Amino acid sequence: MEIRRVGSRPSGKGPAEWFTGTVRIDPLFGAAEPSRAGGALVTFEPGARTAWHTHPLGQTLIVTAGCGRAQREGGPVEEIRPGDVVWFPPGEKHWHGAGPTTAMSHIAVQETLDGRAVEWLEPVADEQYGA
Repeated sequence: MEIRRVGSRPSGKGPAEWFTGTVRIDPLFGAAEPSRAGGALVTFEPGARTAWHTHPLGQTLIVTAGCGRAQREGGPVEEIRPGDVVWFPPGEKHWHGAGPTTAMSHIAVQETLDGRAVEWLEPVADEQYGA
């Protein structure tokens, strides 16, 4: 058994090349062999969001606080709230983040394949975010 005490892993800032706005990433767990799953608590300030991206083995989001938005390529922008669980299948291009006036936090869980858990793509345009 391993217990990772709260505060034992420092928070990080979401890099500007992958995020728009202010984003805090709190690592929860990494993929420990033979497991491939890792997870983090991600907090988006109002208007903040990821860039478009994909995951080789998919991604699950568990919304824990606030009100956010998520979109898959070709689909509508969807509102997401605490208790919602969002699944993006492998390879599905998508983004997620806070609403325009409310922060949002979620736990993100994804698996690593060949050393990669995500492929980052272009930023989400303001017009796409506001759609």
